[in-house]
Amino acid sequence: MAANHARSWEQSYTSYQPQVEKKVIIRKKSWISKGEKVLYSFVAMVLLLAGVYVVSYSSSMDSLNRDIQSLERKITTQQVVNEGLMFEIKELSRPERITQYAKENGLTIQAAEVKQANAFNQ
Repeated sequence: MAANHARSWEQSYTSYQPQVEKKVIIRKKSWISKGEKVLYSFVAMVLLLAGVYVVSYSSSMDSLNRDIQSLERKITTQQVVNEGLMFEIKELSRPERITQYAKENGLTIQAAEVKQANAFNQ
């Protein structure tokens, strides 16, 4: 009887055991496909490279403009120096001054008139 009782208990136990649920793996679809990811990555890289190119081009143009401005400043200062020297040349080549130095050094003027000599290269 104990054996029968054990069998009945085993049958009743197995019938009441909860069923093991099978887990179903559901793959969620991403909202961006692999092809779109590749395409978006390519576009992002192109935009990034274009930005780097624009920044480097702008930087080189800025340095070039700074160099041009410094050269223009040097040219302006050199023109001022040249104008000063031209004024000094005109001042030193006056006939009155030349005759004065000639008299101080003992030279005599044979012609009654002193004329301004012009250079051929002007």
